[in-house]
Amino acid sequence: MLLKCLIEERHVSDYSHAGLLNLCIVVLIAVNGRLIIENLMKVASSSFLLSSLYELEDLAFTYSSSLDCSQVVISLHLMLTTAEIVYPVYVILRCDSAVLSGFTLMFFASIVWLKLVSFAHTNYDLRTLIKSFDKEDTSTNLSGFDAEEGISFKQLVYFMLAPTLCYQQKYPRTKCIRKGWVICQFIKLVICTGLMGFIIEQYINPIVQNSQHPLKGNLLYAIERILKLSVPTLYVWLCMFYCFFHLWLNILAELLCFGDREFYKDWWNAKTVEEYWRMWNMPVHKWMVRHIYFPCVQKGLPKGIAILISFLVSAIFHELCVAVPCHIIKFWAFLGILFQIPLVFLTKYLQNKFRNTMVGNMIFWIFFSILGQPMCVLLYYHDVMNRKIRTD
Repeated sequence: MLLKCLIEERHVSDYSHAGLLNLCIVVLIAVNGRLIIENLMKVASSSFLLSSLYELEDLAFTYSSSLDCSQVVISLHLMLTTAEIVYPVYVILRCDSAVLSGFTLMFFASIVWLKLVSFAHTNYDLRTLIKSFDKEDTSTNLSGFDAEEGISFKQLVYFMLAPTLCYQQKYPRTKCIRKGWVICQFIKLVICTGLMGFIIEQYINPIVQNSQHPLKGNLLYAIERILKLSVPTLYVWLCMFYCFFHLWLNILAELLCFGDREFYKDWWNAKTVEEYWRMWNMPVHKWMVRHIYFPCVQKGLPKGIAILISFLVSAIFHELCVAVPCHIIKFWAFLGILFQIPLVFLTKYLQNKFRNTMVGNMIFWIFFSILGQPMCVLLYYHDVMNRKIRTD
């Protein structure tokens, strides 16, 4: 009898568990099926936009010397880029998308929009320079651009995949892909993503579910909730920064042999809010400087107005990425970004007055991380919950 039990136990241990693995894969696809469909719809529209944009730029370069078509090209670019950002908004609102999938779609659409604008704007400047120089001088004066080579669809596709928002014809490249390094970074990415999910489920969700709207009810209770929420939201935000800017962008750069790895600087040591915005997100900062700030200054606008316009553009996209997925327009994200403008002047004034790097840095951490982020979480959570109650 004992021998028979041992034989049966051995047979059970020899069973394959491949079916359970297949079940996990099927469940994963089923749960995320809606997000996959929405992303496929978005990718299809992006492919059409990319091909249209490339054909437009190719024709502009071909006939720029014989025909002044700048106004026509600019008008068509405005139509294409507007369609690229409006279409995902329509998909999210029409399909009544979930918040997470809607945020993913709007985040992806915003990146594509920034890249399309950079591609069009940079090529417009190059065509202008080509017209202003004769062909012999062009090769010496246009640094990084080969006038004979022009543009190619391969360059556009590489730019759309590369971890940068500013287009140029050639980028610094690495010689090989470190496969072991990529695997190590990917494991870190999975672990940190799981840690974010754990913090959200175990700490943030119970706090926000047991809270009141921060602009209604007892003020002291609202402050207590915000302070209690500040630590877990800060941990999640730091994990998000590490996952996206340090791990994901470096993984993408390694796979594409992209040589420029300056995705952030030491923003945690920022002495003023202005320094923080210049250091924490280098791809967006470089895009703002290249395509918003410098053109405004070149048009004769004061530097303060150029900075204000840059913050305004940033505020609009923050609002789109948060309000559209939540299906509410309350302008909390928009106002939160614009509120950074007086903080820029305040921290700069305190830095000049006290000559102490700690003053501005402490103000940045208090207003941005300890108060600002928990307040936004509570505002949007209660607005989303109130919307669900009204629709139900």
